[in-house]
Amino acid sequence: MDFIEGETVYFDKPLSWTSFDLVNKFRYKLSRKLKIKKIKVGHAGTLDPMATGVMIICTGKATKRIEEFQYQTKEYVATLMLGATTPSFDLETDIDATYPVAHITEDLVVETLKSFTGEIRQVPPVYSACKIDGKRAYELARKGKEPQLKEKTLVIDEIELMAYEMPIIKIRVVCSKGTYIRALARDIGEALSSGAHLTGLVRTRVGDVTLDKCMLPDEIDDFLENVT
Repeated sequence: MDFIEGETVYFDKPLSWTSFDLVNKFRYKLSRKLKIKKIKVGHAGTLDPMATGVMIICTGKATKRIEEFQYQTKEYVATLMLGATTPSFDLETDIDATYPVAHITEDLVVETLKSFTGEIRQVPPVYSACKIDGKRAYELARKGKEPQLKEKTLVIDEIELMAYEMPIIKIRVVCSKGTYIRALARDIGEALSSGAHLTGLVRTRVGDVTLDKCMLPDEIDDFLENVT
């Protein structure tokens, strides 16, 4: 493999790691392997620290393909807790409000999910990397400010209920670039006349790249040792 000319490698990002943590780890180990100080390394599609799953990392001239990968369809498996919300829409922040759930049936969830297929409008989370006047929204949110984010149009190709164990549900989502599954959880909670936040998120596919094709950070050394 020629990492300077350009290669793509697939990772299963661990829980609590940022996307940049993973890029930095691979860049450091790759630089030592190649015995060079600098090499271009980037990722195709950010994953939140509270999410795990498929992350494509590109090196060298292959970084020009990042946008191509970002536009490929993505699949997620998300675990939602109904009846409670958090400011970040996931476990990064504490529960700030609770709502009734006694009226929520499995049939109601199934019917509600159907309304989220196709082209939808979504307001990104305030705890996101969206930029407002040159600053990341999450930087403003963590300072106690309330950034106003604009709606975006996106496409949900498929959404299905995988498990229903109130107040927990698990869903599978196939969607376009720019979809925030945390925001989708928020909107599903509201559509159910309740609240919701993510308690788990796994990106299971990006284009044709599935989890079974991905390595963990602990496997980087062995991977680099065996590549030619």
